[in-house]
Amino acid sequence: MDDVEKAILISFDESGAIDSELKLQAVNFCQKIKETPSICSLCIEKLCFCKLVQVQFWCLQALQEVIRVKYGSMSLEEKNFIRKSIFSMACLEGINDKMCVVLDSPAFIKNKLSQVLVTLIYFEYPLIWSSVFVDFLPHLSKGAVVIDMFSRLLNALDDELVSMDYPRTAEEVAVAGRVKDAMRNQCVPQIVRAWYDIVSMYKNTDPETCVTVLDCMRRYVSWIDIGLIVNDAFIPLLFELILVDGLSEQLHAAAAGCVLAVVSKRMDAHSKLSLLKSLQISRVFGLVSDDNDSDLVSAIAALITGYAVEVLECSKRVNTEDAKVISMELLDEVLPTVFYVMQNCEMDAAFSIVQFLSGYVATMKTHSSLQENQMLHISQILEVIRTQIRYDPMYRNNLDMVDMIGVEEESRMLEFRKDLFVLLRNVGRVAPEVTRIFIRNSLASAISSSSDKNAEEVEAALSLLYALGETMSDEAMRVGNGLLSELVTNLLSTRFPCHSNRLVALVYLETIARYMKFIQENVQYIPLVLAAFLDERGIHHPNIYVSRRASYLFMRIVKLLKSKLVPFIETILQSLQDVVARFTSMNLASREPAGSEDGAYVFEAIGLLIGMEDVSLEKQSDYLSSLLTPLCQQVEVTLMNAKALNPDESSLQIANIQQIIVAINALSKGFSERLVTSSRPAIGHMFKQTLDVLLQILVVFPKVEPLRTKVLSFIHRMVDTLGASVFPYLPKALEQLLAESEPKEMVGFLLLLNQLICKFSTLVRDILEEVFPTIAGRVFSAIQRVVDSSVTETNTEEIRELQELQKTLYTFLHVIATHDLSSVFLSPRSRDYLTSIMQLLLHTSCHHKDIVTRKACVQIFIKLIKDWCAKSSGEEKVPGFKSFIIETFATNCCLYSVLDKSFEFGDANTLVLFGEIVLAQKVMYEKFGDDFLVHFVSKGFPSPQNLAEQYCQKLKVSLCKYQMCSVACFHGQRGIF
Repeated sequence: MDDVEKAILISFDESGAIDSELKLQAVNFCQKIKETPSICSLCIEKLCFCKLVQVQFWCLQALQEVIRVKYGSMSLEEKNFIRKSIFSMACLEGINDKMCVVLDSPAFIKNKLSQVLVTLIYFEYPLIWSSVFVDFLPHLSKGAVVIDMFSRLLNALDDELVSMDYPRTAEEVAVAGRVKDAMRNQCVPQIVRAWYDIVSMYKNTDPETCVTVLDCMRRYVSWIDIGLIVNDAFIPLLFELILVDGLSEQLHAAAAGCVLAVVSKRMDAHSKLSLLKSLQISRVFGLVSDDNDSDLVSAIAALITGYAVEVLECSKRVNTEDAKVISMELLDEVLPTVFYVMQNCEMDAAFSIVQFLSGYVATMKTHSSLQENQMLHISQILEVIRTQIRYDPMYRNNLDMVDMIGVEEESRMLEFRKDLFVLLRNVGRVAPEVTRIFIRNSLASAISSSSDKNAEEVEAALSLLYALGETMSDEAMRVGNGLLSELVTNLLSTRFPCHSNRLVALVYLETIARYMKFIQENVQYIPLVLAAFLDERGIHHPNIYVSRRASYLFMRIVKLLKSKLVPFIETILQSLQDVVARFTSMNLASREPAGSEDGAYVFEAIGLLIGMEDVSLEKQSDYLSSLLTPLCQQVEVTLMNAKALNPDESSLQIANIQQIIVAINALSKGFSERLVTSSRPAIGHMFKQTLDVLLQILVVFPKVEPLRTKVLSFIHRMVDTLGASVFPYLPKALEQLLAESEPKEMVGFLLLLNQLICKFSTLVRDILEEVFPTIAGRVFSAIQRVVDSSVTETNTEEIRELQELQKTLYTFLHVIATHDLSSVFLSPRSRDYLTSIMQLLLHTSCHHKDIVTRKACVQIFIKLIKDWCAKSSGEEKVPGFKSFIIETFATNCCLYSVLDKSFEFGDANTLVLFGEIVLAQKVMYEKFGDDFLVHFVSKGFPSPQNLAEQYCQKLKVSLCKYQMCSVACFHGQRGIF
């Protein structure tokens, strides 16, 4: 072993036993050898004598790199030497009377040798080395070794150059075209003849060689003359290899792959149809009914489905009546086997079941009525859909426990089912009655054979029924028919033994909810619906995921049926007694805090039921009192004992209070403002007492952010429920909320004030004047950190919270200004912040990156000008404000910001902003007259000609665009009317 071989072995070593420094030296040594002039001679010599596969691979790799990089600079003699040597190795010929050992090496060495040959072909075929393929053919008589090498060469040519399955450069595409054209003209017929002879000769003695040849041939069918394959010699041979017993399964499958390549070859539709008919493909149908897991069955399945796809495509493209008839006959012949394959065999990844079946169903849309065989095919398509949407039982436990595997499988199936349900809708449009009957029968079958072991079948049948409901309009659902009534009755009256299964329980409830429009018109089914949701199939299901979903769906059902449920209120409340007791009982230690929102939908449903005016005042008061009193008592007891609790107990009680607030909040959603303030004020009084209790939480737990958030949410709710009668509670509530507010909480606080202003307008003036100075101080102090923060800090959570606060502040100021409350800014305690507010609004109106925010700030200025400025001769309401507007706002916002490059008139929002800026100028002119105009021109245009022209030009462009938008809107409105 010489130094070169040692260096190569060391460089390939992966054992870790070699010192890294030594390995690096070896790699560098090998690299230097590649750069020597004699590298090609060295490599070929090593390939002739050395049996070390590492050395062989390195030498072949080096040769390929040298040819790729240095081919243009090689001498003619060196090119000839490389060509002759590599070709001799591939053909099992000696080099200088010495036999090369490469073909005795492992497959990866022979593959590398074939790649070197392809690299030569890339540069030399056909102009320099035109006889490469023809010269190879005589050597095939040497037997399997050379045949194998020839097949590897053709495979490598396909992989490295010809196949368009891989991304190619423009140069590679051009070379591939040149090579294919030359091969078609020169040697393809001889190669095909060689394939035929080899397969005929070796089919009984060396099936492995035949498989190699057929797999190679399959790659070339797509671009060679199809007549070389589709003839009286080759096609019978291929079908013989598929059908005759006694041959290897791999050989059967390889022959089927070649026939599939023939079937898939692109050609004129009429020619393709003739070809497909001549194949008599029905000969292979019987092969898919044996062992469905074998390679042969997979290959035959791929052949049959590929054939069906091509026939369907031909039926769309042929333009004669006879051809259409033939295509439909071929489809009718192959479809039953296709359906069998879809349901029982492993499908080829390249075949899309949904795409094929959708294409077939689309052909039926042109028929006024379906024939008997088409109706049969529709039923089979529906059976395929049912089979495909069924979960694999092997995942049953994972799906029930919702572990990682279960979550992944459920997500996969949800995505997979989307297209299948689209197909179901299409089938339903073509054959609605057949679809409904099939779904009815599926449900009946699931009911009759239901057991714990067939949960997947039941789930699939229910999913089909749910999907059917999705295809029906609200009107069709309300009217219903005999079949729909039968389906709903069967659904509601059935208790599946597998109902404990999570997926079955969920789709069962979702399906009932889907058909609620029908039940709304057929109230006789209401007791069955209530039973399904209130017993162990729904809210009382042992699986927490099912019971949570059932609670939400039940709330939706109550919201839909509402007054129709009045006769059942007692029954419903009795059924939910244990659920309610989990909140109203004093013993909450067993509840997990993680489920703090679990009871929200149940309480919302109860609120919707008992909050109706159809319920008598006496009963309504009793119901509400029985719920609110124990809940409030728990809060009061907890608050009284708060100081005596240890940290663990305190944490648990805080979580319990959160649950209680969520429950009360949800309960209150069922009570309207009119009911609690006008028609039944006693009910309103109960909610006021509750609010009074919950506000104590802010006093006892002033720094517990989750509790503060929940109480704030409840105040929002009470504003909507109690209306103006909530006012006496607001000062105390706002004081407590404001006392410990962080930036994140301040956002919620401002949103509450926005709600109050929008609902009560000027009635909240006194409250607003009281809290505004504190708000301004806190917010301006906080958002200053946004201004001061560096670019690198802008992605931190704290900065994002402050940016959200700043955004909410703009909305808050805008709501104040536009609800006739601008005087709040001028109150004695707020005046200290007036300058800061004006500067913030000015800067934002000119420079903020969000155009909508800029527009809001301009609108605020417009409103303030209208509120605070009298006509030109009038007295100033706010000293200095007029001069600030004329000297600062007008020039900076109304002129310079418009002339800035960032002001893009092509943007719709920017155009709206400009409209507000123009309106601001109009208002300033109305209020200030010539004072505004003189200053705007003299100070705003120090170089009048230049800037004035720019401004006028932008104004003209914007007005033009504005007019175009107006015309478009006008025509759009005319179109509507």
